[in-house]
Amino acid sequence: MLKKLLLLVLFCGSTLYGQDYFFKKFHPFNADIPSPEEFLGYGIGEHHTRHDLIVAYLEKLAEVSDRASIHYYGKTHEGRKLVILTITSPENLSNLDELKRQHLAFTNPDNNASNYDDVPIFINLAYNVHGNEPSSSEAALLTAYTFAASNNPEILGYLNNAVIFIDPTINPDGRDRHTQYANSYQGNPLVADPQDAEHNEYWPGGRTNHYWFDLNRDWLLGINPESRGKLTWYHEWYPNVVTDFHEMGTQSTYFFEPMKANGSLDPIMPKENYEDLNNMFGEQFAKALDSIGSFYFTKEAFDGTYPGYGSSYPDLQGGLGLLFEQASSRGHKQTTAFGEITFPFTIRNQYTSGITTVKTAVKNKAYMRKYQQDFFKSAISRASKSKIKGYTFNDAHDQNRTKAFIDKLLLHNIEVYKSNDAYVVPTKQPQYRMVQTMFETYSKYRDSVYYDASAWSVGNYYNMKYKPTTSLNLGDRITTTKDLIQVSPVQKSNYAYIIDWDDYNAPAALNYLQKNGLTISSSFKPFTAKVGPDSKSFNYGALVIPVSLQKKDADAIYKLVQAAQKEFQVPMFGVNSGFNLKGIDLGSRFISPIKKPKIAMLIGDGVRSYEAGEVWHLLDKRVHMPISKIPMRNFDKMKLDSYKTLVMVSGKYKFTDKQQDKIKTWVGKGNTLITIGTASKWAIDKKLVKEKLTKPEKDTLAIATRKPYVDSDENLGKESVGGVILKMDIDTTHPLAFGYHDNAIPVYKNNTVWLTPSKNEYATVGKYAKEPHMDGFLTTKNMEQYVKPSASLIVSKVGSGRVILFADNPNFRGSWYGTNRLFLNALFLGDKIEVPSRE
Repeated sequence: MLKKLLLLVLFCGSTLYGQDYFFKKFHPFNADIPSPEEFLGYGIGEHHTRHDLIVAYLEKLAEVSDRASIHYYGKTHEGRKLVILTITSPENLSNLDELKRQHLAFTNPDNNASNYDDVPIFINLAYNVHGNEPSSSEAALLTAYTFAASNNPEILGYLNNAVIFIDPTINPDGRDRHTQYANSYQGNPLVADPQDAEHNEYWPGGRTNHYWFDLNRDWLLGINPESRGKLTWYHEWYPNVVTDFHEMGTQSTYFFEPMKANGSLDPIMPKENYEDLNNMFGEQFAKALDSIGSFYFTKEAFDGTYPGYGSSYPDLQGGLGLLFEQASSRGHKQTTAFGEITFPFTIRNQYTSGITTVKTAVKNKAYMRKYQQDFFKSAISRASKSKIKGYTFNDAHDQNRTKAFIDKLLLHNIEVYKSNDAYVVPTKQPQYRMVQTMFETYSKYRDSVYYDASAWSVGNYYNMKYKPTTSLNLGDRITTTKDLIQVSPVQKSNYAYIIDWDDYNAPAALNYLQKNGLTISSSFKPFTAKVGPDSKSFNYGALVIPVSLQKKDADAIYKLVQAAQKEFQVPMFGVNSGFNLKGIDLGSRFISPIKKPKIAMLIGDGVRSYEAGEVWHLLDKRVHMPISKIPMRNFDKMKLDSYKTLVMVSGKYKFTDKQQDKIKTWVGKGNTLITIGTASKWAIDKKLVKEKLTKPEKDTLAIATRKPYVDSDENLGKESVGGVILKMDIDTTHPLAFGYHDNAIPVYKNNTVWLTPSKNEYATVGKYAKEPHMDGFLTTKNMEQYVKPSASLIVSKVGSGRVILFADNPNFRGSWYGTNRLFLNALFLGDKIEVPSRE
């Protein structure tokens, strides 16, 4: 045992003896092709490599090697290149179009190709989706060099039998944030102390992208350009094997699949995938890591239940996704219980696993090709046996939200048709399993503890009213969302314009018009107006632009309204009279001018960066409205009176009494505080508001039953709420719910913040429905004692102002189009909300 520990210490603390530390066994190398060390001017592992240098090196390989070519599949939010280096034998590279045609034949269920062993296997080695897990991108450089320059017979054999796509950095923005940090604090000599600044990043850290999104959750949701570009590439190539390299805690070792068993009762991916294929590859990873003395574990952690990981999405496309987790040096060198772990050591494990992935895939290429062919054929056969022949959906009140959902379906290559007034998605199609992912919901599970969400029916994310059908009338197939929306051009008026608030893009149109100097009112009651020769009913929240009351003339106003409609495709109408056919008139006291929002959000230490990023992204990318992001370190100097609205997302807020009074005083002056998740709990705990948290009565006589200690993680873990979809009942007459027509909407729950409905009869905007479960795992205890008695959205009066408390995150992962409106209403209409009381 002592010898093994000494061996581990030796490898963890190994000095870098040139690049042979990584690939000595693959000599000889082509001397005309520069190694990473020659190109960069330092050895791999001596520093963290910037993304622009990573791209430059791959571009160099494509220039000097007849085995390589480079492809650009997009740019990040910050403008960094997203690239893939294709490496194979010169003969394969010159014949790539034909090989691609032959490869894709195996993904076509109508094709019966049988040349399984004749076509090179397609492998996507993908790295660094989490920016501060940097070892894999360094390994990507070594791997690219090995395949581009090695003349070792083993490597040449792989090149003849594989087309390798190297995606060196899936998250360049996050990587460069971390790279700058790690290099800035690198000591000389290196400092291994875990408390040193180098090993402890500042907020928000490098894990996430520009808007602080976790891109390893975005494969299914496709919100960010990094994911959208990769998904487009993926559905062009359908690789047989895809790697997903990560890092984990410093005190761990190394993880590779097989994972912990899938939590679903009946996983939609084939059992052959998560058992046979994982074991086939896992045995080879074990041998390779054994050979260099690295320790590892399998099966006991992580799971592929959520279909949006880089290691699970390929499993729904006839490929095999493979997860790797390396203990992180969190810098260049760090002390562990077994000595010191170095950056080069972590890189070598990742490099070894990448090469082994190619080795195993080539060895089993005929098997993998037959598996992919069977996968897509089984999609058709499984769908044919199902009573459900398709799903129909539409929302006539909100074309832009419907369009966004269709865009998501098309991004995953799902067939969509338009039939009369509804859209149709047939189940009998190659992407049947993705159709299941979008529409099916579940209440029973094999396991109760999840690494991530247990619910992901994307149709519910969009509050899309969909239903299964047993018969089909397909109509015309939709292949693009361009020109999908047909909005009648707004007619000029010298009296007033009305904008339909039901449309998802209406807040963006409102912001545009306010930014250009128009004063706009919101209707707090519905009405029916005469629009040309017809009548048109308008819901709560309809926007009214009185022409004669503006500071601009009628022609200038019309041009702005036209421009807003062209940009955002929102229904807009010109009217010539303020006298309405039904309901209130346009001069009613229930039609009130709304002020242009002035919004700030607290960020920094203690604040949940994911939720903050979701707010920032929503306003930046969809509403095109600025939000001031105020670091917690600047709170004492913050001039709160500069803003009308303050957003506090989930976090661990450690305000002093003086700081809390500062917030309470500001709210009391008539301003709006919006809290989400644990920030709402904070507001209640600190008595900022007179609301309560749901606390079931405890049975003081209950005696604890002894249970096995080894089961404690599982037993306690199942009481957490990893991610479920619940039905919420909303008051559609409340300003926070303006734009909704149905009282029942889906809401996402991934915390244990439970709000007691307010004692004020008019303050509980959203309460969980009597039968709230829609999708995902929740214990009976949580359902009965917490969900059913609780509220999801409350407005609480504080002086002349109000606090809007969201128990749940309405902007989760940038994809909850169905609840975004609740949050946007809070921003635009918050200062119009009064909390009626009997006082």
